[in-house]
Amino acid sequence: MNPSIAAKLAQLASRLDQVNAALESADVTADLDRFRALARERSELDPVVTLYREHARVEQSLRDAEALLADPDMRELAEAELVEGRDRLVGLEQALQQALLPRDPNDERNIFLEIRAGTGGDESALFAGDLFRMYTRYAERNGWKVEVISQNASELGGFREVIAKLVGHGAYSKLKFESGGHRVQRVPATETQGRIHTSACTVAVLPEADEVSDVVLNPAELRIDTYRASGAGGQHVNKTDSAVRITHLPTGIVVECQDDRSQHRNKAQAMSVLAARIRDAQVRSQQAKQAAERKSLIGSGDRSERIRTYNFPQGRVTDHRINLTLYKIDQIMDGDLSPLVSALAAEHQAEQLAAMAETETA
Repeated sequence: MNPSIAAKLAQLASRLDQVNAALESADVTADLDRFRALARERSELDPVVTLYREHARVEQSLRDAEALLADPDMRELAEAELVEGRDRLVGLEQALQQALLPRDPNDERNIFLEIRAGTGGDESALFAGDLFRMYTRYAERNGWKVEVISQNASELGGFREVIAKLVGHGAYSKLKFESGGHRVQRVPATETQGRIHTSACTVAVLPEADEVSDVVLNPAELRIDTYRASGAGGQHVNKTDSAVRITHLPTGIVVECQDDRSQHRNKAQAMSVLAARIRDAQVRSQQAKQAAERKSLIGSGDRSERIRTYNFPQGRVTDHRINLTLYKIDQIMDGDLSPLVSALAAEHQAEQLAAMAETETA
């Protein structure tokens, strides 16, 4: 094992002992906030330290087996234990490397999902509707809640734009690689000659911002307009100014929300979306300034790049970032995104491991 990794693991093991001791202290149990913070830290440290201590146990077993090689009666048993132990050690070292990878602090957050029709006119709007259904079905499979924040439906169906909040454990960790350009190739319902058309939509996945700690919104920098909601809604529509439009003057970011009859709730939802967009812009700006020498294969945040193609005549879905093609378009459009999500996460992890290896050898 690399000496720097071994030293870091030893520090984590020592810290876990300190945390466990503190959690048994009467002073800590009386302070609920501190108790929760320590309990959360223990839950993060415990799996890593467990692997580290198992690694140490296997290393000791290997040393014991090597000492038995000189004994003719024990040599065969010792050789078998050495083979098994070395294989186990390799697996443990790989698991420890993965456990030490930096975690995305946003992984457990809820998300705002934004889908916008692009090139392709009505067919693009229909595809935006299909994408929204795909993500909705995926959310249902994970037991997440879907709240539509705003929608701009097209005349023939689908959406010119739809924004939804997905509430569920690990929502961002699962869908954070979905941001980008999604292209569809199929024969539109409006096509009379059976020709295949190509259309596109853009998808943005933003982690929900903590309004208190993540983004500071200065009221002086906000222009808040209210207006009468449009669309279906019976007698209520056009009688009260329940719809809200918020403009963040420094960045020009505009958020509208009119899906709720309560102006107060529409304003609260719009503020949440605004905070998420501002935070996302800040993070992407910071990443661009850092200009890392090794560009991540996925998750660059460039929403103009084409990340995936859905080819209906061939029944395939291709993710261009990892050169993965799956011939199961019906299942994917019905929300079975697990093969794509898992493959993207694995590739991202491989990139992190490679970057860690480069750092260690530098």
